[in-house]
Amino acid sequence: RHMGLAETKHIAKIRVHPRNPDLVYVAAIGHAFGPNTERGVYRSTDGGQTWELILHKSENAGAVDLTMDPTNPRILIASMYQVRRSFWNLESGGPESGLWKSTDGGDTWQEITQNKGLPTGPLGKIGVAISPASPNRVWAIIEAKDKKAGMYRSDDGGESWQQTSDNRDLIHRPWYYCHVFADPQDANLVYVNNLKMWKSTDGGATYTEITTPHGDNHDLWIDPANPQRMVQGNDGGACVSFNGGASWSSIYNQKTAQFYHVTTDNRYPYHVYGTQQDNSSLAVPSASEKGGITWGDCYAAGTGESGYIAVHPEDPNIVYVGAIGSSPGGGNALQRYDHRTKQIRLVTVWPEAYFGMGAKDHKYRFAWTYPIMFSPHDANVLYVGGNHVFRTTDEGASWEMVSPDLSRNDESKLQPAGGELTLDTSGAETYATVFALAESPLEQGVLWAGTDDGLVHISRNNGGDWQEITPAALPEWALVSMIEASPHDAGTAYLAATRYKLDDYQPYLFRTDDYGASWTQLGNFPSDEITRCVRVDPKQPGLIFVGTETGVFFSPDNGENCQ
Repeated sequence: RHMGLAETKHIAKIRVHPRNPDLVYVAAIGHAFGPNTERGVYRSTDGGQTWELILHKSENAGAVDLTMDPTNPRILIASMYQVRRSFWNLESGGPESGLWKSTDGGDTWQEITQNKGLPTGPLGKIGVAISPASPNRVWAIIEAKDKKAGMYRSDDGGESWQQTSDNRDLIHRPWYYCHVFADPQDANLVYVNNLKMWKSTDGGATYTEITTPHGDNHDLWIDPANPQRMVQGNDGGACVSFNGGASWSSIYNQKTAQFYHVTTDNRYPYHVYGTQQDNSSLAVPSASEKGGITWGDCYAAGTGESGYIAVHPEDPNIVYVGAIGSSPGGGNALQRYDHRTKQIRLVTVWPEAYFGMGAKDHKYRFAWTYPIMFSPHDANVLYVGGNHVFRTTDEGASWEMVSPDLSRNDESKLQPAGGELTLDTSGAETYATVFALAESPLEQGVLWAGTDDGLVHISRNNGGDWQEITPAALPEWALVSMIEASPHDAGTAYLAATRYKLDDYQPYLFRTDDYGASWTQLGNFPSDEITRCVRVDPKQPGLIFVGTETGVFFSPDNGENCQ
């Protein structure tokens, strides 16, 4: 059941007193996308019935880590983190990041950020851990400028510190990782999760890699009675080891897949295709001659870790996959997969290794999940959306630009992301792009395009000319997440949008019946539903389905009422 703290939005850590289960501490980051006061360290003395904010820095910094001395639970050390994320940027770090210590169970706190040996200047994310084996030993992995970043150790409870390592492998993309885990029985043994998992046996000086079943490692539980037994959390799921990380259990026994987009082909039995975060693209048959559908009936239809997927309408062996993340070929990758040969060919619109660059320096901008679609009127025509709309008629061998830049192209929102300490230009914050694209299934050449910075355009002559048709009631900088062209009327389209990364959790759903000349805002959603997608039943006019962050709604009356 819900135990409160709803307005904190993001909980980073929970610590329970080892002898009093009703005494609970919570490290709350708070709103990731805007200022709010409900952030910091909270304490409950009645098992979560009521909460008291016992450490608060400001509306811009929350608590990202919290460690407790198991031998004296009145000793707590908290890490405060100044961070803000938006559609176009991630600002990690600032003057309000730091370390705080309490010796009276959280009644009072003392900032220890300025103690001898800790890095000066603005700090970013800090992971902190008290060693259960030697409680005066405290570990801190700190995002800081250049060589100041890395692992720090205190042997006097945080009074003084020394940097034990500036190994960048420990501090790669700190906002995404940056946690440290102390072995419960060996004071010199410490673990760090990052893109890879790392282990030090010499007091944090040197590190060796621990191979895990999946990359992007985030969490670790170590059995205090038997440190060889541990559970490690990564982007593939949870893995168990009984030998200190020498081997791990499988990730293929957990329902942990995150799909960005799905589609189907036209064969019988039809196949369902989806693009998974971090786990390639997948094709799954709807039925099998064997009875049950097994892993042997499925196959990977491309690699990478994000994006749309489009199956050739006349040849289901040919699949196009957007794979911005870790795809071969680097940034903006578009793959053409042929299931007959099992080969992948890169047909990227404009290959560009953009890592380390702001979006303003890209020749063309593509979102992490940029749209890919075949024309419903011509199986040889494939469209993709960057800041322009592009079209190919030769399977990606060449591309034609069929629109101007349809975004606002605000240069202030095209700078390198990450903040002043660590650049983070993975492509996730590439902004001012076409995020939604659709062609009318009834009228060839009617193209609808919506951008992630809040504009909507239409072309009624196959991309020859474009007209802005943004709904007047759509607030600026909204992300137009999907446009659905009606299969019942050529002038009708539906639009789902969101502004959650601007700290606005309102739903935005619109319909036009006149090619965008006017729009009607739809639905009676709860105020905190984030509208992600909208689809129209191909046979029943007026029946629409809306996907939100928490579930699926439907409307039998063209969106006037949703349930």
